[in-house]
Parts: sequence; C-alpha cells; structure tokens
Amino acid sequence: MSRSSLQYKRLFLAAIVALSAPFASAQEADAEGAGLSWNAALTSEYFYRGVSQSDDHPALQLDATYGFANGLYVGAWGSTVDFGDSTDAEIDTFVGWNGDVADGVNLDVQLNRYNYVNQPSDVDYAYNELIGKLTFQDQYGLTLGYTNDFLAQGENSTYLAVDGTWEVGHGVNVTAGAGYTRNSGDLPSYADYSVGVNRDVGPVNVALQYIGTNGRAEELFGEDATEGTFVLTLSVGQ
Repeated sequence: MSRSSLQYKRLFLAAIVALSAPFASAQEADAEGAGLSWNAALTSEYFYRGVSQSDDHPALQLDATYGFANGLYVGAWGSTVDFGDSTDAEIDTFVGWNGDVADGVNLDVQLNRYNYVNQPSDVDYAYNELIGKLTFQDQYGLTLGYTNDFLAQGENSTYLAVDGTWEVGHGVNVTAGAGYTRNSGDLPSYADYSVGVNRDVGPVNVALQYIGTNGRAEELFGEDATEGTFVLTLSVGQ
C-alpha cells in the first residue's frame, strides 16, 4: 500500500467514531432530571459502525454528560484508539437536546465534534456530525447521522441505523442492530450489523456482541478491520 493510500485509510478509520455512548448517557441524564451522568467501559476491541478502531487491542472508554432541566445537555466521550500511527485517543465533545415528543417516543438531537490526541502533523482527523435518534417505548431506536464535510474532504456522508432490545428473563437482554453508511463521491457505501446479549452483574454490565459488515466495507478498510468479531465489554456508570 502506498503512503497516500495508507494515510487515506487512517483518515477514514478515524472518522467513524462512537456516537452511541454519548446518546446513552444523555438519555440517562434526561430520565433522572438535571445533573451529571457518567460511564466507564473496558472493551476487548473498539468497534464503530462495524469497523475496528483499536486494531485487535482492548480499549478504555469514558464519558460524562451534564443534563439541564429543559432537556439540553453537554458532555464529552473518549476512547483509546490504534490507527497504526501516533494517534493515542479520540475525544468527542457534544451538545444536544433530549426529551419526550409523544407518548413513549423520545427524541435526542446532538452535534458532535470529533477530536484526536497526538494525531500526525500532516493530517487533520477532526470533523463535525449532526445526529438524531428516536427511541420508541425504550426498546426500539432509529438513528440518522449527517455530515457535509466527511474526513474534512468536502464529501457528504449519511448514516441510517435501526436497533432493538428485548428482555428474555433472568436479567438478560438480547440486542440487535443494522446500519447503512451512504457516502458521496468515490467513497463506497456499506452496511454493518450486530447481535448481542447483556446482563447486569452487581454494578457491572457485561455485554457480548458479534459485529460485522458487508463486503463493501472491506474495500475501504481491509479484511482485518471488518471481519466478523465477538466483542466483550464491561461497563459501570450512573
């Protein structure tokens, strides 16, 4: 692979960073009223939208969100990463609004800024994305994300995903989700999916997921970063 191709791959990997954690903490803050919520997680591998962000290595992830009584919130989410260069971590800062818009329907609208620690001097990974999520009966979710400057390359990218959670007894939840990333220009679009189970064990939530993508993702990121993988995550928070 040429130096320019490798740099482009690193840029693309860096861009598909986590949104789910900030959404989760914001919804918790809304449910509990104004105040601070936080979460800490250790995962066997950091995946986002079906693609590995930590190159087969474990990752430590932290977030904190402060919610106001009117539904507004601000916060930050961070994770260790491994893009094969000097970048050590990703730190996302966000502002948004969360509230019920109908009986059993919750809306979360959020603007994210993706920032990176110790990124190479010859690249700029940072960009913004606007994300909205509808949650129905605390069980089903519909997410839409959009940026008009993907990878700071002036390209549009839209992400659409659905997810669900089902209680199956004995404190066990089954989860499933599917998403599609549609890119403009010469960037291939691709699909991702996940299925998993989770359960609280004392104060710790233990989650096991299988995460994968379709063949178009391999064209962008390579086989190693997109092959189907089991991921174990331990998390605590309030």
